[in-house]
Amino acid sequence: MNKNIKLAVAGAVLALTSQANAGIIIPAGDWTLDVNGNVNAFASWTKADHAATNTVSYGIAASKDATGEGNTQSINTGLLPSWLGFTGTTRQNDTDVSFTISMQPNVSDNGTAGDSQGNGPLWRQTFLTFGDKSWGTIKLGKDIGIFASDAILNDMTLLGVGGGASTVSGASTSLGGIGTGYMYASWKGQVAYTTPNFNGFQATVGLVNPNMGIQNSGSATANNSLYQDRFGTEAKASYSFTGDNFSGKLWVGGLSQKVTNGSDVVKDYTITAGDIGANINAGNAGLTAYYYKGEGLGTTFFAQGGYDVTYGKRDSDGGYIQATYVLPTKTKFGLAYGRSNLDLASGEAALSSKLVDQNERVTAGLYHPLTKHLNLVAEWNSVESKAHGGNKQEAKTGSLGAILFF
Repeated sequence: MNKNIKLAVAGAVLALTSQANAGIIIPAGDWTLDVNGNVNAFASWTKADHAATNTVSYGIAASKDATGEGNTQSINTGLLPSWLGFTGTTRQNDTDVSFTISMQPNVSDNGTAGDSQGNGPLWRQTFLTFGDKSWGTIKLGKDIGIFASDAILNDMTLLGVGGGASTVSGASTSLGGIGTGYMYASWKGQVAYTTPNFNGFQATVGLVNPNMGIQNSGSATANNSLYQDRFGTEAKASYSFTGDNFSGKLWVGGLSQKVTNGSDVVKDYTITAGDIGANINAGNAGLTAYYYKGEGLGTTFFAQGGYDVTYGKRDSDGGYIQATYVLPTKTKFGLAYGRSNLDLASGEAALSSKLVDQNERVTAGLYHPLTKHLNLVAEWNSVESKAHGGNKQEAKTGSLGAILFF
């Protein structure tokens, strides 16, 4: 059995693209098996400035604990969980066929024995694909969502920790820039079609699981007993280009999904959203810019805070800008600013509202390739959450760690 260990291309993109292509290659009869993934861990130090009673609903900045302690330390995985993936590929009857199954074990656990099932392995990918470069590819199964996926794949904190209150000990993964510049793409059952690559242009459209398990009535089981009569739809289109010492990618995307509500007041509503982004690289410099806008979309996670049973849908938007530069030592320095906004619904009062108005993040990071597979990472993040009624939470996090791709 010959094993050919290849360089992980673009680091985090390897672990999150539909078909991994840079792991340990094992020929197996008609199949080629690719065993791929990463292992990462980070020590983080967080300082929160405000008491937990200064409530910001759906705010993501850490707060002090019940005793007033504002400092916390942890050893966790970062935004990208540790990953073990298996992809098998073959070509049969003039058709490229593949399967992908992956699992994501965690680093931190506060259980007595350190092996509590509460933070057990995640299972984020189980899908098959078939197609040909002449007519495109069809995917069936669970994979990263189509809408907002490019936002997270181009976020430099995918190699590190980023912002959010999930840096406390015992958490599974951190938030990176989720909720401070883009929505979480999530992992969704889907049936999707991707076109052939037309000189850099490519598009994907898909049906996704309806409702995504969102509970909107306040009951833990109410929505589980309601039928959903429409799939969600997601789509994106992109254009990639390269030149002498120059490369880039432009993309647009959108989604529409009906959400069923268990309330007697309003039975259902439709979420709509769109986004646009660009990643440009020239020499050692890189620039990423991204913006999204939605109705009923909510903030941070799909549908979270996006609807009020009395006043209806809330608008939201946000984006981030990120600049990186590779130093002569091959260390990449990055600076990013991101913000997500959640508006009040029409007629909703602002004065006493604890609903989040904005989650804002500033990140500075150093990412050094110690070897072609191993990156050392140092980050500093500042996150601020503000409510419409004036409440505020602020926290700063420093982190040191490493991420190894195979």
